[in-house]
Amino acid sequence: MENHTKEELEDPTMQVSSLNCIDLANEDLHRSVVSLKQACLDSGFFYVINHGINEEFMEDVFEQSKKFFALPLEEKMKVLRNEKHRGYTPVLDEILDPENQSTGDHKEGYYIGIEVPKDDPDYDKPFYGPNPWPDSDVLPQWRETMEKYHQEALRVSKVIGRLLALALDLDANYFDTPEMLGKPIATMRLLHYQGVSDPSKGIYACGAHSDYGMMTLLATDGVMGLQICKDKNAKPQKWEYVPAIKGAYIVNLGDMLERWSNGFFKSTLHRVLGNGQERYSIPFFVEPNHECLVECLPTCKSESNVPKYPAIKCSTYLTQRYKETHAELSIYNQEI
Repeated sequence: MENHTKEELEDPTMQVSSLNCIDLANEDLHRSVVSLKQACLDSGFFYVINHGINEEFMEDVFEQSKKFFALPLEEKMKVLRNEKHRGYTPVLDEILDPENQSTGDHKEGYYIGIEVPKDDPDYDKPFYGPNPWPDSDVLPQWRETMEKYHQEALRVSKVIGRLLALALDLDANYFDTPEMLGKPIATMRLLHYQGVSDPSKGIYACGAHSDYGMMTLLATDGVMGLQICKDKNAKPQKWEYVPAIKGAYIVNLGDMLERWSNGFFKSTLHRVLGNGQERYSIPFFVEPNHECLVECLPTCKSESNVPKYPAIKCSTYLTQRYKETHAELSIYNQEI
């Protein structure tokens, strides 16, 4: 645990969550699968270590992220989020928990997806297309760094996907098919948080939500802020902090995997509270192919356990969730 304030560490009421840690270098595959399965049943959150991404490179990615957010707002607005959900999202753009939030999230972000040129047959799909990039004269090597990180995070995601398949009693390569993770929707998001949250006033760095897709790999700068609620139906809800482990990913399951597993695996509520420190994080959201039909997996249903969720196409589900949580782009056209 690093970058925690003295007040946080001395607060006896601060609940800290204990999560399983999955070592991708562990040769005991059975042990890794058992530990992963328990984490998916318990909280849907776990750590991943020895993932093969160089620590110095990760530091460079965070440094480049900070450089972008340090630019003047006018410069950042040149790469404003487009209709394909790529680019810059200003502070308050997103509201994830409208029942409890009085304003949008106190964070700014930058979406980067798989680069698809205009002459590609998949260009017209809603979550494919070219990324808007900051001017290379303003941020040299920025694009190259982010594209390399995207490739690396996707590689790690596929390794975790094989463990998840085994934990669901499927073949290890079940999720590797083209309609799943062979040609996925994979979006990274640079995030920058500021300010102090006040739940009593509906002010959050990031409102409570579950992620939309299959899984999310979260890299953080170590500043405390992420909280999870293992039982969303509890009254009152119990929130626990998830401390960072240096060099480890914090991984959580998304709604699609909960649907695939018929509710067997959990997509858990989480949020971020600001403590006055600047905080940077990089979630990498992994979703299957646009055309993938998300329906109950064969190993997760029986005569006594029928499918709980209707089948839905991946792109349809994602489009619906993005529309529910992001501001209409037209408001920025009026402001410019």
